[in-house]
Amino acid sequence: MSVRLIVRTFSELCITIGALIVLFVLYVMFWTGIKAYDASDGQIEALQDKWAQSPAPVRTTPPKGPPPAPEAYEPGKPFAVMYVPRLGRSWDWPVLEGTKTNTLKKGLGHYARTTQLGETGNFSVAGHRRTYGDPFKDFPTLRPGDAVVLTDGTTWFTYRIANKPYRTVPSDTGVIDEVPRKSGFRGSGRYLTLTTCEPEWGSSHRLIVWAHLDETQPVEDGKPSALRS
Repeated sequence: MSVRLIVRTFSELCITIGALIVLFVLYVMFWTGIKAYDASDGQIEALQDKWAQSPAPVRTTPPKGPPPAPEAYEPGKPFAVMYVPRLGRSWDWPVLEGTKTNTLKKGLGHYARTTQLGETGNFSVAGHRRTYGDPFKDFPTLRPGDAVVLTDGTTWFTYRIANKPYRTVPSDTGVIDEVPRKSGFRGSGRYLTLTTCEPEWGSSHRLIVWAHLDETQPVEDGKPSALRS
């Protein structure tokens, strides 16, 4: 084989590898985002259709005795929509049950072992920092006092963030305990934990923020103040 042929073959190989790398980067940065936006929009539309078909709750005197246990969330299915004004006026993502890879391609994922939305305990949610729509790309900008608003179609839940993002390792599962460790919270309460990957394009660590439930209001009363400002 001549030197010229070797050089030509090597050059063609480099061009092919370079083209594959470019295609992969385009896929990761753009195509996964397009797919995620389509999927999340579909999840939100499905939720809104479901809520629209459900009869409006009738306000009555609370029954005596303990309230009935909430209905379990269905794995991989949406049950709420989250809004974080700090992350953008149009920032809204569906919250689905579970944190499996395919689930997080469609929106945010609820840690199944944590409490349900608005209940006493720690309602914990994970989201991608990058790829699949970059829902938590600007996670480091979150600050104490920021609102995190969720709705399940009948109630608005407004949580208030209590800390700047806390950096830890993936094995630190205590961050989603019922009373999350290192959060500064003491005793039982209605808490929220948000988690995402750190660094921005890696997953060696996690960023965490904790919040406490600040207020609730029925959906028929209109949007909460945190979404009107």
